[in-house]
Amino acid sequence: MCGIFAYLNYLTPKKRKEILELLVKGLKRLEYRGYDSAGVAIDSFDSKDMSLIKRSGKVKLLEEEIKNRSSELHVENENDNHCGIAHTRWATHGIPNEVNSHPQRSDVHHSFVVVHNGIITNYKEVKTFLEKKGYRFESETDTEVIAKLIHHLYNLHPNYSFRELVEHVVQQLEGAFALCFKSKHFPGECVATRRGSPLLIGIKTKSHLATDHIPILYGKDDTPATPEHRPHGRPEFPVIPRNDSTSEFQPLEEKSVEYFFASDASAIIEHTNRVIYFEDDDVAAVKNGVLSIHRLRRNMDDPHAREITTLKMELEEIMKGNYDYYMQKEIFEQPESVVNTMRGRVYFDTRNVILGGIKDYIPEIKRCRRLMLIGCGTSYHSAIATRQLLEELTELPVMVELASDFLDRTTPVFRDDVCFFISQSGETADTLMALRYCKQRGALIVGITNTVGSSICRESHCGVHINAGPEIGVASTKAYTSQFISLVMFALVMSEDRISLKTRRMEIIEGLKNLAEQIKEVLKLDSQVRALAEDLYQQKSLLIMGRGFNFATCLEGALKVKELTYMHSEGIMAGELKHGPLALVDDTMPVIMIVMRDGVYKKCMNALQQVTAREGRPIIVCEKGDNETKNFAYKCLEVPKTVDCLQGILTVIPMQLLSFHIAVLRKCNVDCPRNLAKSVTVE
Repeated sequence: MCGIFAYLNYLTPKKRKEILELLVKGLKRLEYRGYDSAGVAIDSFDSKDMSLIKRSGKVKLLEEEIKNRSSELHVENENDNHCGIAHTRWATHGIPNEVNSHPQRSDVHHSFVVVHNGIITNYKEVKTFLEKKGYRFESETDTEVIAKLIHHLYNLHPNYSFRELVEHVVQQLEGAFALCFKSKHFPGECVATRRGSPLLIGIKTKSHLATDHIPILYGKDDTPATPEHRPHGRPEFPVIPRNDSTSEFQPLEEKSVEYFFASDASAIIEHTNRVIYFEDDDVAAVKNGVLSIHRLRRNMDDPHAREITTLKMELEEIMKGNYDYYMQKEIFEQPESVVNTMRGRVYFDTRNVILGGIKDYIPEIKRCRRLMLIGCGTSYHSAIATRQLLEELTELPVMVELASDFLDRTTPVFRDDVCFFISQSGETADTLMALRYCKQRGALIVGITNTVGSSICRESHCGVHINAGPEIGVASTKAYTSQFISLVMFALVMSEDRISLKTRRMEIIEGLKNLAEQIKEVLKLDSQVRALAEDLYQQKSLLIMGRGFNFATCLEGALKVKELTYMHSEGIMAGELKHGPLALVDDTMPVIMIVMRDGVYKKCMNALQQVTAREGRPIIVCEKGDNETKNFAYKCLEVPKTVDCLQGILTVIPMQLLSFHIAVLRKCNVDCPRNLAKSVTVE
């Protein structure tokens, strides 16, 4: 992994310089995902060979290398039909260097090159097979086996089409992948496919498209795969006979066309807003300007076509604006993002809450055995933050699970369970596999995502789009608060017919009404938080304590500090302080305590006094005007008071700001922390 971008122009004259600039710009749009190296592949000027330019480090270094080689690349030459592929890599196999960077090649003659997001779990077996066939590997990556395998198949079957070769290759692969292929044997062609990693294609023409749907093509033996044909719950992947493929489909009235393949819509939106989202095992091929989509197998619930959808994202939405960092911009966007999450759903005049995406399923959810909230990282914390309220308003058992642990335990799931899958990207690998596990067992699947067209979005029975807007910084901020509010709105919907809970509901809805203004007030603490960061940034560790509705803030705050600053940090349940963590407290250990005047105030005050009795110097986050609590503070941040179940939204923002400022002071890469990626598409 991490970012794929490819461009194909057909009967659309482009100078090689323009093609290279377009590829590099596409990679720059994907930089936010986190990466350690980058590369591009284009045809040589005479189309008899291929040029690979790869560099470890930032895309800027790749751009400089391309400029240095401009005469060799004949950048002023024009091409009517050309395919170029590009990639930013986040290392999973092999250290970041030029050899391990993508595109990976099949041989020194560049017969085939491939870019890959994901991970091939059986690459060792494939590599052993190819080594026995005489292939020698130059990189440490799992991706190189793909390039060499397609070369091996081409030598065996030189009459196969490019698309047929790719279909046969992916049937030998296990794991998660999005792949984009280019070959000097098939000039001007591109083939792409995915299984478990996101991929989409943008289409740009001078006139309107002739259709909004592109049919899915199968071989003649297109009998749907039924459960009895799936031993051990795994689908079969029969080899598709070469001569049985149906005719290709011309989606355009005119012949000139440009295609953009990408792992993220942000790389495409400046060129076109007309896109097709790939499903697992789709194989898309462009030949002579014609796009066709084939399937390796046919499922019972397959649609007959892939829809060409219109993106509503604006380019300006993914730019930094007046801020120095994307994360900083996204923290300060939260007054607007929480309003967008509630817009058209919470009607403050009538005190009604309507979630259109799950409206038809509410009666079924009310009859369920239990609610299961499943996520990873920040999404998991949003589930913890709302668990208490969900239990209160639904009176149902609520389980909160880490997706990876949930799968490790092969947790029992029943047909009358309702499983919520929470993911900002909608592509988180562990969460997606847990979703499929639960779906296979008959549970109702509810997706909570920020990305329309994502895998979780498409594979859920129903769901809530959190409408937080594009989130570029790897460390999630506004997506967390929007996930939080989405789950609160679900709790309100579930309790709308409960007379005994009417007062409580009205209190929460009133709290939601005032939330945006209160967030603006909290953001005014920015200078205070920065001063606090200057005291803390040279420390080696940080403890964050709280309980009740604010325990999730402790976990999320500690995670943000770890992600951004590389400082050790731990979120501690204040009730557990005397069961071990108290041993860490002395006059040198920084301790942040979140103390609100809610149902656990007295218990939090007990913990606070235990800290001060051990010469601890607590930094307290408390309610505005709470002088009693402030008296125990070494330093204090005051936030507005809201209803107890929403207080976590206001208390988490100082933690986001603190982690941001510490990261800046420690000269860390705020938007792309080391070793991390935005969309985690491998286990």
